[in-house]
Amino acid sequence: MMKRSKSIEHRQKSAIEERSQLLKNVESSESLKISQLTYHKSQLVEVDHVSIQYGEKTVCRDVSFTVEQGDRIALVGPNGSGKSSLLKLIYGEEIPFSGTFRKGSQLKISYVSQDTSHLRGNLSDYAGSNGIDESLFKAILRKLDFSRVQFEKDMATFSGGQKKKVLIAKSLCENVHLHIWDEPLNFIDVISRMQIEELLLQHSPTMLFVEHDNKFCKNIATKIVELKYCSIKY
Repeated sequence: MMKRSKSIEHRQKSAIEERSQLLKNVESSESLKISQLTYHKSQLVEVDHVSIQYGEKTVCRDVSFTVEQGDRIALVGPNGSGKSSLLKLIYGEEIPFSGTFRKGSQLKISYVSQDTSHLRGNLSDYAGSNGIDESLFKAILRKLDFSRVQFEKDMATFSGGQKKKVLIAKSLCENVHLHIWDEPLNFIDVISRMQIEELLLQHSPTMLFVEHDNKFCKNIATKIVELKYCSIKY
């Protein structure tokens, strides 16, 4: 029993030391090593006169643009103009459309959706299950004003803004060619928005995003694609 007790104590001590080292690495990380995969062609996506229909309702019509490496494209337009539907189409969801849509072969995409309801469990398990670097993941969250206490909490108890930060940090850790973000700044405080801008401008990932914050779009986007409200019924 004494041997077993010492063994358990040793494992606990090792676990504590490992976690302490991780937190030390997180807090001392001055330069985050965020990198994006390079695609073998300059053009990643082509949307040519694409219209999206749900039954008899057309939500957007004749949308055309391309995504090239290095682009940070903002889709802008009123609610109901098909912005999220276009993002989902490019990401790979089954969205009914007409026109021409081409996506590069074996293109890897990281998608941040508006929905955060699926987040639960602790951050370490979440990083492991998604195959991302836990130290980098938590370093980004620390930069986005996460406290060490939050690292141990169940994500189900997080605020809406904290959950969005988790999805953004996860996305930035993923080895992909293109990041697609759908309204990433929902519920996120002003200081964290500035930190996210700083990360994106510093590391310049290829992006396609929807965001209602006009200042963020102006600061981040290299191109803007404007969609008009369609809602045509046949």
